[in-house]
Amino acid sequence: MKSLIAYLDSIVKRDPAPRSRWEVLLYPGLWAVAFHRVAHGLFRARLFFLARLVNHISRLLTSIDIHPGATIGRHLFIDHGFTVIGETAEIGDNVTIYQCVTLGGTNPANGVGGKRHPTLSDDSIIGSGAQILGPIIVGRRARVGANAVVTEDVPEGATMVGVKARSTLVAAETWAKDFIPYGTPCKEPCADAEPVSVRIATMEAELAELRATVAQLTSGQRDGTQG
Repeated sequence: MKSLIAYLDSIVKRDPAPRSRWEVLLYPGLWAVAFHRVAHGLFRARLFFLARLVNHISRLLTSIDIHPGATIGRHLFIDHGFTVIGETAEIGDNVTIYQCVTLGGTNPANGVGGKRHPTLSDDSIIGSGAQILGPIIVGRRARVGANAVVTEDVPEGATMVGVKARSTLVAAETWAKDFIPYGTPCKEPCADAEPVSVRIATMEAELAELRATVAQLTSGQRDGTQG
């Protein structure tokens, strides 16, 4: 019971929507993880059909597909659902996954088993619609923005955005925050290196220089015509 209460409280801490623990008990992500604990136990006991059966029932009830072979740590929060987690995926503690995320494999046509799916380290946050593909490692406290496609290892504390995902430079005070909803800082758009205000100032300076050059050329042509 203490473990369940701690799990519910960890979700309430990351989600402002529930007014009580009772509401969290209705979350499909919580039930998907609960079903997976049963399916994973059956999978490890090599009762593969029963494990798949529990997985199938879970998918029907929650719209979340977690392969029985996936390894999941403590306090995983899957918000809303429609998420797919592959067989060899590994998820650490206090990981947050938003809707429509895929932890998928790569090159399935080769028929080779082994590690094919991602590893999410502790406290990582995966934004909605993100696709994390292959046996890569998402570092501790890393963030993957919405709809990003990640196919390479993510450094600890990095924020990944885009297709193909690239790292953005996040200030230390932002990285140090306990939790960033949706995996993406919102005060500043996800630029490669510098804020939008700096880029606008640079473009305005270049435009002013270009206008001055055009004015000099125009003045020179007029002087030549008059001569």
